[in-house]
Amino acid sequence: MIDQARPVALLLARVALGVIFLVHGYQKFAVMGIAGATKFFESIGVPLAGVAAPAIAVLEVAGGLALILGAALPIAGTLLALDMIGAIVFVHGANGFGADKGGYEFVLSLAAGALAVGFTGGGALAVDTLLRRRTPAGAAV
Repeated sequence: MIDQARPVALLLARVALGVIFLVHGYQKFAVMGIAGATKFFESIGVPLAGVAAPAIAVLEVAGGLALILGAALPIAGTLLALDMIGAIVFVHGANGFGADKGGYEFVLSLAAGALAVGFTGGGALAVDTLLRRRTPAGAAV
């Protein structure tokens, strides 16, 4: 029973996390705008805010899509976890743990979830898994 539920559980986790990251990246493009995101990054002391803001927006959109599809999971999971560590360092860490006070509880959960999903292999319903099945043994992917 557990083996049958695992691919569905991994799919649900990937999609939920992916949607969260995708929406946050989209907001940096469509709601705040890259100029607004850059100003915010500058105000919190992010180095090279003019480069970091669009890079993070792209990372969150592309990484969110990668999680949803189950593609390049170790790379996407690692980069998104690093993104959340940056959010803890620059925004949420000073507010303590509790999410109700803007603390790092939520972003820490996102970082852990991104790493966990990134290194589980994504399950049977992931693009990475499907590509491995179609690649002959010993061939580079």
